[in-house]
Amino acid sequence: MATFEDYCIITQEDLEDIKDSISTQDLPSAINTIKEYLKKQDLVELNIGVTGESGSGKSTFVNAFRGLGDEEEDSAKTGPVETTMEPEVYLHPKYKNVKVWDLPGIGTPNFKADEYLKLVQFERYDFFIIIASERFRECHTQLAKEIKNMGKKFYFVRSKIDSCIDAEKRKKNFDQKKTLDTIREDCKNGLRKIGIEDPVVFLISSFELGKYDLNQLQERMEKELPQHKRRVLLLALPNITLEINEKKKKALEANIGKVALLSACVATVPLPGLSVAVDLAIVKKETEMYYNTFGLDDPSLQKLCEKSGKTIEELKSLMKSPLRGGINPASILSLLGTASLAMAENAVEYVVSLIPILGTVVAGGMSYMTVSTMLKKSLNDIAEDAKNVLMASVETAV
Repeated sequence: MATFEDYCIITQEDLEDIKDSISTQDLPSAINTIKEYLKKQDLVELNIGVTGESGSGKSTFVNAFRGLGDEEEDSAKTGPVETTMEPEVYLHPKYKNVKVWDLPGIGTPNFKADEYLKLVQFERYDFFIIIASERFRECHTQLAKEIKNMGKKFYFVRSKIDSCIDAEKRKKNFDQKKTLDTIREDCKNGLRKIGIEDPVVFLISSFELGKYDLNQLQERMEKELPQHKRRVLLLALPNITLEINEKKKKALEANIGKVALLSACVATVPLPGLSVAVDLAIVKKETEMYYNTFGLDDPSLQKLCEKSGKTIEELKSLMKSPLRGGINPASILSLLGTASLAMAENAVEYVVSLIPILGTVVAGGMSYMTVSTMLKKSLNDIAEDAKNVLMASVETAV
């Protein structure tokens, strides 16, 4: 016999959590509770401060983190000399609640970390990225210690690793892993000598952000962020490694239950045709968000074409999702057909029995199952398309 898990991404634990959170509410209140949760989730701000010496690649990192090149519209100014005289905020092009701050350079003869942090209003940042393009110096450690004293997190990033690798490739016995290990250990030793115990250094190339230590940096930031800000970070990261691709998928999966429940609540309202209209609107909105998050929208694909040398047609030929030709009523209804085939009476009864506000209203259970199954199918397909496009673009770049 088919089990509930065969048809939906939502686990029994998820449903029990939903049950506990809305068991004391009437239907209108439950709908508002879910809407408010989803709304607040999208309003969570993430503020990242990027600092370092002049010429270390701060502004280029700010651009790369936001998926932009140095010469694109809304990119941070870059140059061989310091171009940032005061904190400048740059919004993520897709997630306006993610703000990356390009901070003034450090390392002047009279540099004082406490005064610098006061100048840049340290309290507004969730964490700091401290960048060096060569060795870390005393100004970096002064800043790190002061940030730590003020209860904030920081991450040491050694930039321009691509230039180091290119230089080392000229040697006969070149070994990339050994080269990276040597650079990392040299940075750590330098930091130990100037007072940082057990330093962690991430090697990054802003021009090849998907290589080297990006995954490790992302994992560390995610681990140390409050729970409600982790999702924001994951969705905002450029989709340039398979690990990030998988984590984005899991972050988006976590919302399917609440979105489907919203549909189920509306389905219990006795207005003919209302449920179907709302279901399609919900699926359309969520699916568009999936496409943007995974970088499969046309503007994102165009940027990828410029970097990889492939055409949009070549990249789209790798995409198998029924939504690849556009998100419209016809393509969404194809998902509905898949959901209808997967429906099972025992699964619907299971949902109805666990969600108090639905009671014995089968329409609510059907709506929940339909929307959750459609969204699961949509997300799985889009994540797989994103994986295929990413692998093809990386092969071309290499």
